[in-house]
Amino acid sequence: MSSVADLPKAGASSFVANVQKVLQQNIREYGMFVALFVIMAIFTITTNGIFISSRNISNLINQTGYIAVLAVGMTLVIVIRHIDLSVGFLSGFLGALAAIAMADPKVIEGGLHLPAFAVIPAILVLGVLAGLLTAFLVANLGIPAFVATLAGWLGYRGALQLVTAKTGTIIITDEAFNALSNGFIPDIFPPDTAVLPGVHKLTLILGALAIILIVVGQINDRRKKQAYGFEVLSTDIFVLKVIFISALTAGITWIMAGYNGLSWTVVIVLTVVIVYDFVTSQTVLGRHIYAVGGNPEAAQLSGVNIKTITYVVFCSMGMLSALSGILYASRFKSATTTAGNLFELEAIAAAFIGGVSPAGGIGKVIGSIVGALVMGSLSSGMNLMGIDISLQYIVKAAVLAAAVIFDVATRRAAK
Repeated sequence: MSSVADLPKAGASSFVANVQKVLQQNIREYGMFVALFVIMAIFTITTNGIFISSRNISNLINQTGYIAVLAVGMTLVIVIRHIDLSVGFLSGFLGALAAIAMADPKVIEGGLHLPAFAVIPAILVLGVLAGLLTAFLVANLGIPAFVATLAGWLGYRGALQLVTAKTGTIIITDEAFNALSNGFIPDIFPPDTAVLPGVHKLTLILGALAIILIVVGQINDRRKKQAYGFEVLSTDIFVLKVIFISALTAGITWIMAGYNGLSWTVVIVLTVVIVYDFVTSQTVLGRHIYAVGGNPEAAQLSGVNIKTITYVVFCSMGMLSALSGILYASRFKSATTTAGNLFELEAIAAAFIGGVSPAGGIGKVIGSIVGALVMGSLSSGMNLMGIDISLQYIVKAAVLAAAVIFDVATRRAAK
């Protein structure tokens, strides 16, 4: 018979066993967070804390924004067992069209230039139309997505060079447009207040609200699963998970509040993530997307219209490509002939690193953002260390290969 003194040991061993079980069952989901944490810790040490500084983290997130939104769309494309190689130069081309509409000298002379609030929705619509064309080639004509989007890659690259051939780099002077990737949300308190001087107070308030919403959302989600009889995490692991997410959110909020606060890029990316995460996890459309990716034949027999899903996903990808082009042009306050170069590869790599499976049917929106942050952190950290760009590509290649090997290994282990 066990004594009272043995109870704490039994509780501790039970807790450890629960942690091991959760990690084994969710290794794909949690592995990318661990990888990001390790990468950031290494660069923090090797750069003597410069990497984790408020200024650098803010710049890193802003520079990652235009790849992050592409990675979200690319995740859904890969989930339904396709690929889109055209998104890079489509982004560059649409960003150039935005610049021309606002800042091209000939357009200005003719009095035809448009303000940012008119240009942005127009460019997003053009992105949807571009996705519509790709979806038609894939869904209706049966052309493999690789070939159809490779044709788009070539076409949009030529179109970008065509529209910028006479002007070259187009400088954008519209302050509202440039603020999308360079501006920050205004603070409601003066920066020189006695309490926390130099810290962006509104960012702290929004961070606190976000933590409250996260906690409430996690609790409600757990209750819903229990009500329907689904398996949920043990109480101790659930509490640990909520504490970890809250602490991570608080840490990021504090770091960003130390340098100008939340940028508009963060607001845009978070909006995209929240909308797409809701659609993919809480709606019938989201379930149909994963059903098509998991088993297209079974999904079709169940009444899912595969053509419709293909159109939705590729139109979504086109819209996010347009948004990426807008963020890139805004970030550099210009449009160039090389805009969009290698964007598609960065987005694909971010999606794979974030946990999407090349076999389709598996992948989360949150994972794509983590993947984009991994790629951005690698670039930022190695730049701070002065590592040559050629070696940076080799390191990124190794990380991508490791992510795919990890995916193959976990799928084999699950069989």
